[in-house]
Amino acid sequence: MYRNGVLYMGRIFGTDGARGIANTEISCTLAMNLGRSAAMVLAERIGRRPTVLIGKDTRISSDMLEAAMVSGLCSVGADVILAGALPTPAVAHLITREHADGGIMISASHNPYEYNGIKIFGPEGFKLTDAEEFEIEEIVLDSVKPYSIRWGWELGRIRHMPELRDDYIGHLAAAVPGGLSGLKILVDCSNGSASATAGKLLENLGADAKIIFSEPNGININKNCGSTRMEGLCGAVRDGGFDAGIAFDGDADRCLAVDENGRIVDGDEIMAILAMHMKSCGTLKNNTLVATVMSNLGLTRFAEENGIQLERTKVGDRYVLEKMRAGGFTLGGEQSGHVIMSGHMTTGDGQLTAIALLSVMKESGEKLSGLASVMTVYPQVLKSIRADNVMKHALITDPAAEVIIKKAEAQLGIDGRILVRASGTEPLIRVMIEGREKPLIEKLCGELTEQLGECLSDNEGLKRTAGI
Repeated sequence: MYRNGVLYMGRIFGTDGARGIANTEISCTLAMNLGRSAAMVLAERIGRRPTVLIGKDTRISSDMLEAAMVSGLCSVGADVILAGALPTPAVAHLITREHADGGIMISASHNPYEYNGIKIFGPEGFKLTDAEEFEIEEIVLDSVKPYSIRWGWELGRIRHMPELRDDYIGHLAAAVPGGLSGLKILVDCSNGSASATAGKLLENLGADAKIIFSEPNGININKNCGSTRMEGLCGAVRDGGFDAGIAFDGDADRCLAVDENGRIVDGDEIMAILAMHMKSCGTLKNNTLVATVMSNLGLTRFAEENGIQLERTKVGDRYVLEKMRAGGFTLGGEQSGHVIMSGHMTTGDGQLTAIALLSVMKESGEKLSGLASVMTVYPQVLKSIRADNVMKHALITDPAAEVIIKKAEAQLGIDGRILVRASGTEPLIRVMIEGREKPLIEKLCGELTEQLGECLSDNEGLKRTAGI
């Protein structure tokens, strides 16, 4: 966001909370001070001491950062509920269930175990807005007000409530009243948060589910498993005669699927399947689906062919949700598998997405491959450029970068598109090209990435452009 004409990118928060290497970029001091400042902002809003619910994923640093965060919260008089290891959407749900004033999830989602992150939710279970995050940043980084340190009886109290995960599981199961009996499913929990909930959820729904990668040890989260490494799952589903496979990321706020033939069904295809089903049931509000600019061009064609309005947002499930809330829409998400079904949850929920998809399979009697054929996926190539914040800023201000991108667009033609954007969670600029001819887009993407990398490597020139 811009403040006083300056673009702040990743001072602390990116598109999905704060994230970085644990105990360096995401230090205990930072976690403690984020806890303090978040509690102060909440207390100011509600006019009393707040209660904050905390969840975490299974990585080795989560306990450490939880302890630092709890220290910060209690030191300024906030009470804390510790829910233990569970998915990010469980925190969003349990905030309202327990009448808490806010929530915090300690997770780095799909990143390797050495990373960690902090996501903050407001009292209604929604992620904070850019403006609210900036207010917290100002206290931590700019010392706009001193920390309101308490002592004696004013210190915060801590309650340990790991049993709350059962309430979350029950809430999800209620979304599929017909159950999932008769389906044979292979489920990859990524050695992450879903390890604590997915097995019991699918058992309650009557599915014949085999659960794999559900033995977290602190350093194996997302390691050669989960929604970012699905090669093994694809083969196992195909060779094992499963009806479908499901892969979660580290904090289980997203999922991808595998059909009976071992082919990945991504978030766009899952949204297309759910949109068609919800439209037929009359639950797709205003016949509208919300997706980001990263969603495949095939999703646009699908929507046009099936009388569905497609609304696009910038990248980040928070922006999808903002658009959904503004329009009262009931389905939205990202190609990566963040899918939001606002009738049931206030944020993307991988397990809810999975059981909703499986429910469509059971109700329709169709195989997943048949359901996914409703959408034709355009070839898509994605490459990355290592980039610091100065380079990210220059990407949107340097005329030379714009010229390079427009030249590539002219070569691609009208039946395709190019998207270049700065990552909100990693030190990268992402280059995506899609079109009908894969050899062409592979060639263009390689050339564009190389040319942009050279253009954006002059740090002194970039600093002048960015005014830094």
